[in-house]
This record gives sequence, C-alpha cells and structure tokens, in this order.
Amino acid sequence: MRSYVETAEPAGSRTISRRFGLGVSPATIRNTMADLEEKGFLFHPHTSAGRIPTEKAYRVYVDALIRVEPLAAVERERLAEDISAGGSAIETILRRAAQSLGVLTQELGLALGPRLDQTILQKLELVRLTSAKLILVLTLRGGTVRTIFIEISGEIADDAIAEVQQVLNERLAGHSLAEIRATLGSRLRDATGLGGATELLNIFLQEGEQLFDVGTAAEDQAVVLGQASVLAEKPEFASGESMKRLLTLTETRTQLAAVLRDRASTPGVSITIGDEHGSALLGGFTLVTAEYKAGSLAGVIGVIGPTRMPYEKVISLVTHTSSLVTDLLT
Repeated sequence: MRSYVETAEPAGSRTISRRFGLGVSPATIRNTMADLEEKGFLFHPHTSAGRIPTEKAYRVYVDALIRVEPLAAVERERLAEDISAGGSAIETILRRAAQSLGVLTQELGLALGPRLDQTILQKLELVRLTSAKLILVLTLRGGTVRTIFIEISGEIADDAIAEVQQVLNERLAGHSLAEIRATLGSRLRDATGLGGATELLNIFLQEGEQLFDVGTAAEDQAVVLGQASVLAEKPEFASGESMKRLLTLTETRTQLAAVLRDRASTPGVSITIGDEHGSALLGGFTLVTAEYKAGSLAGVIGVIGPTRMPYEKVISLVTHTSSLVTDLLT
C-alpha cells in the first residue's frame, strides 16, 4: 500500500522486501501477495508483474489499519496563517481553506458553504439599473451577498424605491430566507399608503417566493475549489477519459454539490472511495471531508483526489482545517 501510494508504481515482492525490511524472503511476500490478490485486495495491471491495491484494500486500510498522527507544528501554523489572512466572510474563509488544503495535501481542496435557506438576512438594498430594471442585493449573515434582478413595468421614482427598501429592511431583516419566503405576505400585507411605492411593493408580494429563493438555486455555486492543476499532474489523470471526468466535476459542480451536501450533517471525518460514491463520474476518486460549523449552520471542508492517496496525512489535515474554519466562523 505505502509503496504504491508513494511511487504510483506497481510493487513486486522484491521491491517490498528491499524497501521495508520485513524479515521474510521475497518468496514469502510473493505468496502473501498472491493470497491477497485472490481475496480481492490486490490486482495485476496488465502491463506489470507488480501489484497495486484495490478499492477494497483502501477501505480496509482506512477502517482498520490506519494510524493518524497529529499535525506538525509548522503545518498547524501555516494553516492558521493562511486561513485567517484577509477578510472574514464565509466564502473568503472557505476559499482560502480549500486552497491551503490543496497545497499541503497535493490533492484538490474543496469546501461547501452552508445552505443559504437557513441563513439570516442582515440587510437588503434596491439599486436602479435601468428605468425598467432594479437589482436586489441581499447581504446575509456571515458576509455572503446575493444579487437578484427585478423587472418593473413602469418608471418608479427614486424616493419610492428608497421607501420600499426601508419597509423591507424593517420587516424582513433578522429572519432566515426560508422564514421570509413562508411569511412574506403577512409581513407586508398592511404596508399600505406608500403612494408611488405601491407598485414596487406589489412585485415583492407577488414574486417574493422566487426573489428570496437563493438557497437552492445557487447550490452548485456553493462549492469552492482549490487548484485543479494539482490533480492534473498526477499519473492517474494522464488519460483523456480521466481528465475529462475531472474537468466535468470541477466545471459543473452540480453532482459534487449534491454529494457534499449529504455529508454536511455528519460529524467527524467522512471518507468515500471509488465506487462507494455510486457515480460513474466519481469513480476512481476518493473524497475526504469533515464538517465545520458556522453558528447554527453547517458545511464541509476537505479534498478530492485519486484513490492512491496518503490517507494518514490527508485525514489529519482535513480534521484540523475543519476545526480552524469552525473557530473562525463562530
């Protein structure tokens, strides 16, 4: 296992004997490897007499054999410095965390932001774009900002826009987006006598459910990735098909978002290997994540890479990073 992870080359009995000093002959090692192959833990690539681990072997290694060591002080300090530098918005912190994890693990760092449905609206702004279009700017707790275009049928005066903005902030700020969608009608029903602002207010009454539905619509945008070029240099992605799957994962992100969201409420480290994902697109990948908290909200931070991965180091780095992110967001 260790030989293949470190070299990406199939290992034969003589290689194992020379590298690890097991105190047994190459013939004994060869017989043991043959037994492991028969049981589905090793297999022969067609071009080599050496053997490489199967996904079944990686699973046994992760579940029963691995010994995760604490991070070295220099790695802890580097992570803390990288992640805490700059702004304090959730998206900024997650982006830095994903990038730092990618550099230290030499895998693709990734993170998933909290589900926005339960995020609290801090304030909103209405900005005129043209005579027939406004921009609704939602600032959410944690620094996330979302913008929505609003079509209007006629000219609305600037003072009417300002008046509606004030009413909306007074009645909606401090509530979650899900709560706003469910109660918008009752919150705005008695907001009458606004003169020229009535038409604009009616748009919110009629279309509010769609206007404030930014939680599910932007799910794939909630996936933050580090540098995919780190994976592109690994031998597993030398073939065109492997590279195509990697690009599809990183460019669309929809399937990746769905897989990560399923793990957002799972405490501790989650590790899925190859076919365990139940997805052809994720076949051949290992995904290692850990939950982080942002107040009452949750997301995940971790890495994705080929199944040939230094699991001890990756698990230690992912676990520590999730704790750092939680500390910064609470």
